Parts: sequence; C-alpha cells; structure tokens
Amino acid sequence: MKEKSTIALVDDERNILTSLRMALEAEGYKVRTYGDGVSALEALTEEPADLGIFDIKMPRMDGMELLRRVRQQSAMPVIFLTSKDEEIDELFGLKMGADDYIAKPFSQRLIVERVKAILRRVAPKDGITIEEESKRVLERGKLKLDPERHTCHWDNKGVTLTVTEFLILQALATRPGVVKTRDALMDAAYDDQVYVDDRTIDSHIKRLRKKFKQVDDDFDVIETLYGVGYRFKE
Repeated sequence: MKEKSTIALVDDERNILTSLRMALEAEGYKVRTYGDGVSALEALTEEPADLGIFDIKMPRMDGMELLRRVRQQSAMPVIFLTSKDEEIDELFGLKMGADDYIAKPFSQRLIVERVKAILRRVAPKDGITIEEESKRVLERGKLKLDPERHTCHWDNKGVTLTVTEFLILQALATRPGVVKTRDALMDAAYDDQVYVDDRTIDSHIKRLRKKFKQVDDDFDVIETLYGVGYRFKE
C-alpha cells in the first residue's frame, strides 16, 4: 500500500493544531505539529515533510521567515494560513513561493481538499518526480524542447522563447490533445506570480504562434478552443 504523505502543521493556536491534525489524520496523513517557526524549522531541517501548512503570524519566527528558510533547503510545497486582514501578506507570501493561502476562519474540508490538490500536483509519476520529468527532452512531431538547455527546435530550426513562453509550450506539448485552461497555463508559467490576467496567456500564445510561423508558415499545432483554453494537436 502506498505510504501517506507527511504534513508539517505550524500554528501558535493550539485549537487549530488539534482540529486540523484530526481532520488530516482522518484522511490518513501523518501530521507533525509545531507551536512556532523556530521549532518547526529545526525539525524540518532534520526530517523534511511532504507539505507544510504555516500560520503567518507567529511568535519567535513568523510563517514568512519560516518559508524563506525552508526554501533554502527544500522545494516542499507550503500553504499559508492568514487572517482576513492580511491581504498584503498573502500577496507577498505567494511571491515568496508559497503554493496557496487560506484565510481564517476556514473549513477543515477546504484545507483537506487543497492539501490533496497540491500533493497530487507534486506526486511522482511512475517513480519519476515532476522535477525530473520537467528536465526530460520532449519531442512531439517536429517539436523538440530541451528544458535543461532551454532550447526549442521546430523541424530542426531553432526558435528562441522566453522562459514563460517555454513553460506554456511545455505544458501544452506534455499532453497532446488535452485541453489546458488559461488557469492551468498560468499555474504552469507563473509559479510565484499568481495574479496574472487571463489575457496575458492569450498574448503569450499569440507570440508563440508568430515565432513558429517565422520558421514554418504552416505551423498550426496550438489550437484555440474558444471559451475553454488551448491544446497541442495530437
């Protein structure tokens, strides 16, 4: 049986630690709880977890500083718990690399669903981590993408792409025929810049098509599904 993920829960409110721990353990997760950032950092340095849930406002070391320190040693996904009046903190936290934030008061069901969604996203596929998979050379017909070298070729002709264009194309080409919504493409291209307008994706797609048409006038593999999103032709 597949081993359940370990979650590090960090909050200075004991009742939140207790209730969340019970909700997550009921789903089969292993939960380690900490009352402040300092003790959490010590424990996570010794023994990393699969996901962290950090309160932002805590004594000794707040959630922001804890995230900053954790990020120096690990890419563990992190969800922030914030108070209603901490919008600035939310924005700043996401820019620092938090994966999600949830405002207090929250439903335990919501947290459990967000935890499941994030762990699904970072789960290894067939023993290959997402990080390893994203480094593999991707070949789809005339397209060849090399993430490690950040090179793109179409019919053996080089196409120069920005990082964002590369990530969008990679997200589409990884699963040909599968429609990707604008939100899904934003997630792929803007890991820590969450607040991006829908139309930003449209303009990136427009530029991508233009660059490929410069090397091949018949380029037509990125399809628009109006009102839904985009897909890479099978």
